[in-house]
This record gives sequence, C-alpha cells and structure tokens, in this order.
Amino acid sequence: MTELIEAIVKALVDHPEEVSVKEVNEGHRLVYQLSVNQTDMGKVIGKQGRVAKAIRTVVNAAGTNQNKRISIEIV
Repeated sequence: MTELIEAIVKALVDHPEEVSVKEVNEGHRLVYQLSVNQTDMGKVIGKQGRVAKAIRTVVNAAGTNQNKRISIEIV
C-alpha cells in the first residue's frame, strides 16, 4: 500500500525524492503518514482538499480486503 501512495504522490509533486510514507498500525486502524516538501503541500492537498480526498478514495478501495480502517495523514 505504501508503494501505491508513493507512486500517486510522486507523480503530482515537483520534488519526488522528498516523498516518504510511513505505515503506523493502531489496532483496528491503519494510518499512513505522508511527508512531502513544504512547497508541494498544496499540490497534494488540492483545491478544497479534492486531490487528498481522491488519494484517500483510491487507497480505501485498494485496501478493502484488510478489514481495517485506513487513513492518510499529510505531515
């Protein structure tokens, strides 16, 4: 799943070498902490959060078989 998130985000940003994804397991919840360059933050979030919402939708669809709630935090 981390590879999927990295592939999506690296295609959007100007500094793909600074993209990192950390997976944190919190029991019934799986959290992916996404870190990007400060100048790329707006590109990942998008207008009114549309890009971030689309990324979350794709990740939730890909992770439906894990029986865990998946969330992405942009740090």
